[in-house]
Amino acid sequence: MHEEISNKKKNETPPEKEMSFWNHLEELRKHIFRSLAAVLVFSILAFIGKKFIFDVIILAPKDSGFITNRLLCKLGELLSVDALCIGKLSLSIQNINMSGQFMMHLYVSMVAGLIIAAPYVIFEMWRFIMPALHPNEKKHSKGAVAASSLLFICGVLFAYYLILPLTINFLGSYQISPDVPNQIQLNSYISTVVSVTIAVGIVFELPILIYFLTKVGVVTPAFLKKYRKYMFVIVLVLSAIITPPDVFSQILVCIPLIGLYEISIKISQRVYKKREAELAG
Repeated sequence: MHEEISNKKKNETPPEKEMSFWNHLEELRKHIFRSLAAVLVFSILAFIGKKFIFDVIILAPKDSGFITNRLLCKLGELLSVDALCIGKLSLSIQNINMSGQFMMHLYVSMVAGLIIAAPYVIFEMWRFIMPALHPNEKKHSKGAVAASSLLFICGVLFAYYLILPLTINFLGSYQISPDVPNQIQLNSYISTVVSVTIAVGIVFELPILIYFLTKVGVVTPAFLKKYRKYMFVIVLVLSAIITPPDVFSQILVCIPLIGLYEISIKISQRVYKKREAELAG
């Protein structure tokens, strides 16, 4: 009998000790350090690949030969809508600061490193939060990590290939008077490219945000449906600002953003039903 009890004690795994506040900080420091290291590595690679980053990626949307500009021109010809042909604009970018080009090179390299390393950074964030989750939550959160990374990348690509060319065309060709020509500075152009791309990438995280807000009870499907019409108005206003003055360009921008909101409602409905069932049980 004593042998059985001793064997049971040997086989039992000791309970995990709760980490102290300082241990949590130490773990957080490790995850942040690994994330920053990944960003730094990709930033260095982007810095080395200057010609590709600037000539092929950053400066490409301003030229008539950019794929989106060419496709929109062809679409405009088919539909007899001249406003869609934004490929006629070719901006001339200039630098007026002594260290301007070098500083922009550093800045763009860091931003490129952050965008490329974003999936790994999200993964490190999940690894830090994971120990506090229940087994069932851990299983579902793995999918959330992959989904949030994919949504961010899709948002960046959507901004780069559609919203950015339309924005550059509108802002680059807008004039208050023919006597005031547009002379675009390098830092102004790059800040527009970066801000639009990052902002839309974050906006595409809306379904993930709604998932967690619904899970903790902050948002409900009824709330999202109630304010759906206001969301549509906001999307229409934004698309009208950044696109040429024609309905086709506005539709091109509106459809994905409205679709994103509708997907968020569906996700909220599923999470809300599960949450209500768990509370009732």
